[in-house]
Amino acid sequence: MMAGKTQAAGKAAGKGCKSKGCAGKTAAPGTDHEFSLMAPEAGEVFLVGDFNNWENGKGKMRKLKSGLHKKSLKLKPGRYEYRFVVDGQWWTDPANEQRCANAFGEENSVIEIR
Repeated sequence: MMAGKTQAAGKAAGKGCKSKGCAGKTAAPGTDHEFSLMAPEAGEVFLVGDFNNWENGKGKMRKLKSGLHKKSLKLKPGRYEYRFVVDGQWWTDPANEQRCANAFGEENSVIEIR
């Protein structure tokens, strides 16, 4: 599972950490960033995070024949936390080692756009 051009990983359901600069960012015109996750057995994969107010159901990823799920977003420079929701289960990004603890005792993946 990959986080595209930059890497990030983490695990936590719901809102992100109370870390400096991690809350309240929304998707806007900016740098294209492709998120990807290899999950060939998954029926549905959603991308959720700071950029969409952690709303499950708004960031459905496209599944390729290879089993790779992809979604591209335009993100302004900044720090974002995110997770994947795979068939209802919250996953961290296994291709991204940047993580941050969240309020649910799990971790969110972290990406920094420069």
